[in-house]
Amino acid sequence: MSVGTPCRVIRSRRRTLSLEITPRGEVLVRAPLRTSEAVIRRFVEGKQGWIETHLALVRERMAAADAQERFTEAERNALRERARPVFEARVDHFASLLGMSRGKITIRTQRSRWGSCSAQGNLSFNALLLLTPPEVLDYVVVHELCHRREMNHSPRFWAEVERLVPDWKTQRLWLRTNGGALMARLPEK
Repeated sequence: MSVGTPCRVIRSRRRTLSLEITPRGEVLVRAPLRTSEAVIRRFVEGKQGWIETHLALVRERMAAADAQERFTEAERNALRERARPVFEARVDHFASLLGMSRGKITIRTQRSRWGSCSAQGNLSFNALLLLTPPEVLDYVVVHELCHRREMNHSPRFWAEVERLVPDWKTQRLWLRTNGGALMARLPEK
C-alpha cells in the first residue's frame, strides 16, 4: 500500500479498522479480512496528523531511552521476583472486590504490553509496572481482571473498570506518556 507513512497491515476477523504505533515506531493498521486497500489507504490518510504526532512522541521516547542505560538481565530478573508478591496481593484485593477468583499470574518484562488476560482467565503483568506510580499498577490489575468478565473493551467493560478505578483515564494517560521510556530500557531483542 502506498501512503504517506509506511505501515504494515494486519488482517484478522475484527470488525473495525485501527491504528497502532509500536514502541519502536512501526505503524500497524489492523483491518477486517475483506477490507479493500482503497478503504485502508483512505483511513490511514485521514489519520496522518495523529500518526505524525505519535511518531514524534515515539522518537522522543527512543532518544530519551538511548540516553538511559538499559536494564541488565540481573536487574530484570530481580524486578520480576520483586513484582510477584506485589501483583498477587493487588490481584487478590481487587478480585475480592469484584467477587471473582483469580487465575494463574505470570510476570514478564515485555516491550509492548502492560498486562493481558487469556481466554482461560490467566493474567500476565509486566514487571516494569513496579516502576510506575501505585495507582497505575492498580489500574492495569483492575483492567485485566475486568477482562475475566468482558473479553472486550465495551461500555460495560469500562463501567466495571471505572467502578474500582474512577480516574482510570488519568492512569492510562500516564502509561501512554511515560511507559514507552520504561519499555525502551529493555534490551534489544
